[in-house]
Amino acid sequence: MLLLPVLASAAKTSAYQLLKLKVLSIVPLAKDAAHIYIGFACFLLAVTVLRIRPASFKAVLPGLIVSLLLEVPDLRDGLVSTGHLRWAASLKDVANTNLIPVLLVMLFRSRGPRSRPPSIPP
Repeated sequence: MLLLPVLASAAKTSAYQLLKLKVLSIVPLAKDAAHIYIGFACFLLAVTVLRIRPASFKAVLPGLIVSLLLEVPDLRDGLVSTGHLRWAASLKDVANTNLIPVLLVMLFRSRGPRSRPPSIPP
């Protein structure tokens, strides 16, 4: 009898949610940690592959775009399963994904342009 509610909830699970569960069963990370890694990886790709300066807020854009794209199916699936949009959970996921990249950009910006040391006259 207890198996019936589990099967009913599994039937409502979207292919996207099943994929996420499969990935998280292989990778030993919590869902929040996965968001942090995704955000940091997007920042590193922006800086290394796209050659965006780490002090530029443009370096945060790939992670922001990815996090928003990942939250669309989560919001839809939450609406289907609970009957309402779970905005707080989605906002937390977007914040987890982008907090470290934003902090890194702010750190690089606070260092300012590097100046050359004064030359010593002979």
